Amino acid sequence: MFYAIVGQDAPDSLAKRLASRPAHLERLHALQQAGRLLLAGPFPAIDSNDPGAAGFTGSLIVAEFDSLADAQVWADADPYVAAGIYAAVSVKPFRKTLPA
Repeated sequence: MFYAIVGQDAPDSLAKRLASRPAHLERLHALQQAGRLLLAGPFPAIDSNDPGAAGFTGSLIVAEFDSLADAQVWADADPYVAAGIYAAVSVKPFRKTLPA
């Protein structure tokens, strides 16, 4: 089943986000290579693909896991959590409907 992982960034975390990004992306690439990643990306803080110094307000990851518990364990081990970038993370089951 798919699970939506939503991380909400802590204030003023852009420098930490940029420093931790390679490790964060490495985990996402591993999910992608395993055929389990549906989509992933950040929420820009402003209406722009490149928000510059405004940074980001969080991220969305939708990926396949065996259970909600497995998805939560994976989310809790994210480098953005360890670095204090995410102030909060929610994990919810997600049912992909469209596109079919």
